[in-house]
Amino acid sequence: MPEEDLLELRFRLYDGSDIGPIRYSSSSTIAMLKERIVSEWPRDKQIIPKIANDVKLISAGKILENSRTISQCKPTFGELPGGIITMHVVVQPSSAKSKTEKKVDELPKKAACYCSIL
Repeated sequence: MPEEDLLELRFRLYDGSDIGPIRYSSSSTIAMLKERIVSEWPRDKQIIPKIANDVKLISAGKILENSRTISQCKPTFGELPGGIITMHVVVQPSSAKSKTEKKVDELPKKAACYCSIL
């Protein structure tokens, strides 16, 4: 694999600790990165993702889609020759998602209020 084809990534966890830096091929998908994060997640943390779908990767303020490759996200990363790219990791376990969605659905419906600015 050519040297230019590799990118060095670091994953910043919710408490400020890091996983990495680790070198990845630019053809690696975001889903592959998430699988690696779950497998290397420190077991002493309070929140531990069980599956890759519990993890969201954020780079430059954008949530990265599972089906995209690192090279497709490159404009988001910018041009950093030889630099380490830091991605933020957000953990939202599947059970928390369903509880949140349920709570939103259970909210009482209020009458609509309309305003007009003249």
